[in-house]
Amino acid sequence: MASTQCFLHHIALTTPTRTSSQRQAVSTKPNQVFCKAQKQVVKEDDANLVSRRLALTLLIGAAAVGSKVSPADAAYGEAANVFGKPKTNTDFLPYNGDGFKLSIPSKWNPSKEVEYPGQVLRYEDNFDATSNVTVMVTATDKKSITDYGSPEEFLSQVDYLLGKQAFFGQTDAEGGFDTNAVAVANILESSTPVVGGDQYYTLSVLTRTADGDEGGKHQLITATVKGGKLYICKAQAGDKRWFKGARRFVESTASSFSVA
Repeated sequence: MASTQCFLHHIALTTPTRTSSQRQAVSTKPNQVFCKAQKQVVKEDDANLVSRRLALTLLIGAAAVGSKVSPADAAYGEAANVFGKPKTNTDFLPYNGDGFKLSIPSKWNPSKEVEYPGQVLRYEDNFDATSNVTVMVTATDKKSITDYGSPEEFLSQVDYLLGKQAFFGQTDAEGGFDTNAVAVANILESSTPVVGGDQYYTLSVLTRTADGDEGGKHQLITATVKGGKLYICKAQAGDKRWFKGARRFVESTASSFSVA
């Protein structure tokens, strides 16, 4: 823009007029010199500006080439890992048993309590023993879990997993319980997945008692048959804790169970 203004200024000053040639020579020459000087200054300034920009560009380019993307650089919406190491899931620990494996919440501890026949493992929450996982392995003449019938029919044959009613007498408990009954079990969901070529049964059961203990218990049962053995994994939590975060741990534990 500066050179354009200079050009217009030069044309305006060198337009022929009716004055004497001497006055034209005197008045024109300095303006021409001034115009050339102005052009020269602008060119030098532009050259300096281009040089500075080029140097800055080269500096940034060199820094980009010399640097490497660090694992500590967080993507949008993610927390930065300032130590530069990949994150690991510390909420669960792998457990490899005799013929089976599963993931157990890292804050659950092993328990020596034996509740069921063939129990080979029991872990429970540090703060609430109602939240726990057990694994049972027993001999069977069945070739597949489907030989027990449907998932509901299978559950009826292992209903000891849900607990037995200890009270027998006359009662008309409220809350949807039958007469003389103080406990009830409702199957919320069942499925028949195939994992690694083995057929499994999974059931989600909500058990409730008339005393309203924990508001009931959510019990997730996973079972399969392999090598003449019936494998059962049962993970559970009280209804109150279920909706306060225990659900994720119970569901993840039950779904991680598989036979080798």
